Amino acid sequence: MIQLLFLVLFAEGAMAFLLLVKIGPLRDLVMKSLDQLKMGKGPATVKTIAGTMSVILLSSFMSIVKIQNKGAKLGTMSPMDQVLWRTHLLEASLIGFTLFLGFLIDRMHHYLQKLINLRSNMGASKEEVENLKKETMEFKEKEEKASKEIKQLKKELSTLSEGLKKAKMESEEKDKRVETAESHVASLQKQAADLLLEYDRLLEDNQNLQAQAMGHKG
Repeated sequence: MIQLLFLVLFAEGAMAFLLLVKIGPLRDLVMKSLDQLKMGKGPATVKTIAGTMSVILLSSFMSIVKIQNKGAKLGTMSPMDQVLWRTHLLEASLIGFTLFLGFLIDRMHHYLQKLINLRSNMGASKEEVENLKKETMEFKEKEEKASKEIKQLKKELSTLSEGLKKAKMESEEKDKRVETAESHVASLQKQAADLLLEYDRLLEDNQNLQAQAMGHKG
């Protein structure tokens, strides 16, 4: 029993040392072994072993107390009792250290697992930040491009507006010219009508004069 406890204590010490100090891939190997141990029926088995060792530890303490009480009553302990007392004390000490190291290894594994998760999350967060920076840069580039296009469109719109104003002014000038020409044509038409009336009157006067002249001749 004591040799087995020494072996378990040595194994736990080596495991705790490898968890504390990273030596090549050994820490990762120990972490994976503990991960597998905590899967499935592993936790129940570990709890059963820890409970059994706790019972043995309590039994060893009770044996130590009994031997001490017996020695106190007799005034001294026999050589056999002294051997038993030392054996139980060594056994209790080994079991206590074994349980303590087991608890320590469990806590170390738990916090190292948390640390690994935090580092992985931090790496993912860094990637997200880099992606956000890239998206921000792309958005700024698109914004600058859109701003240039808007300025260009404003210039084109201003040019079109000026052209429209110029065309409108030219149209108004043409309309005025048309109105002036129409007025001039109307005036010419009126003059032509007046001349035609005057021509008809003169023609009639001429015919009358010719008629009078013919009368005088006869």
